[in-house]
Amino acid sequence: MRSPLLDLPGAVDGDGIDAGVPAHYGSFNTEQRTLVGGEGFVDLSHRDVVRVSGPDRLTWLHSLTTQHLLDLAPGQWTGALVLSPQGHVEHAFVGVDDGEAFTAHTEPGAGEALVAWLDRMRFMMRVEVALVTEEVAVTWRPGRAGEGPYDAYELVPRAQLTAYAEAAGPACGLWAFEALRIERGEPRLGLDTDHRTIPNEVGWIGSSVHLDKGCYRGQETVARVHTLGRPPRRLTLLHLDGSENRLPTRGAEVFAADAPDRAVGFVGSSARHHELGPIALAVLKRNVPVDAALVVDGMPAGQEVVVDPEVGLHVRPRLR
Repeated sequence: MRSPLLDLPGAVDGDGIDAGVPAHYGSFNTEQRTLVGGEGFVDLSHRDVVRVSGPDRLTWLHSLTTQHLLDLAPGQWTGALVLSPQGHVEHAFVGVDDGEAFTAHTEPGAGEALVAWLDRMRFMMRVEVALVTEEVAVTWRPGRAGEGPYDAYELVPRAQLTAYAEAAGPACGLWAFEALRIERGEPRLGLDTDHRTIPNEVGWIGSSVHLDKGCYRGQETVARVHTLGRPPRRLTLLHLDGSENRLPTRGAEVFAADAPDRAVGFVGSSARHHELGPIALAVLKRNVPVDAALVVDGMPAGQEVVVDPEVGLHVRPRLR
């Protein structure tokens, strides 16, 4: 769906999965600094939105997902995953309950499959599931962020998006948002993951996986890997050397600099950061040393640890 904010002065459309919302409004570096300063907002209205209503919604979602939702307070944002029986991530979403319905957003184009899966799991529960992307838009506003990792998200009636922009401005583009997301080490399903990804590998323990709840599909894998403290792969932040005026191709293989014929992982999303320069997220084999020099898409890269390869510190500490 094309965002009406693409009609704002200087707006440049995104591309690929992120088409339909402004990538930037003329200066993504300035827009990053605006967001870091706690001002402005980002239009994420291309993301799919799913609503689950009915009196059994939280009990039902609690039983199906990785998140503890029984005591979720109205207005509290949270992340959750749906896993395969083997523990691989099939769906990822972030949502909030308003006391009557739980509304969540997921990757563009992923909402229909999520709704279809949830519908198959309703059985006799008093719940209704609907794709409401045409009615509800997603935004991200750092000025309203609380202590939770997802508190900066907002849900806006799509028909009111232009009025929202006038009140919440200045508008900042998706490129700025992505650079800050990558810096924080937050993965996107399907961009920074593959069909084999388990939550422990990409830092979703804690933010989207609750370790002290009842049984759910895929729990055995999550619990076993967490207890052993050694995920088979690990998410890392790549610092590209900037010698070339380009970013790596998503999905490109990553190689150790001293073994250029042996792939050790793949690169996901990338961006140009206003302070760090070109950065990217990559999933590497656990046994790759954390100080190993790497090459991705022909470009040298260094590492910053996001997921610890050895111990139970699965999520990088929040530094700011």
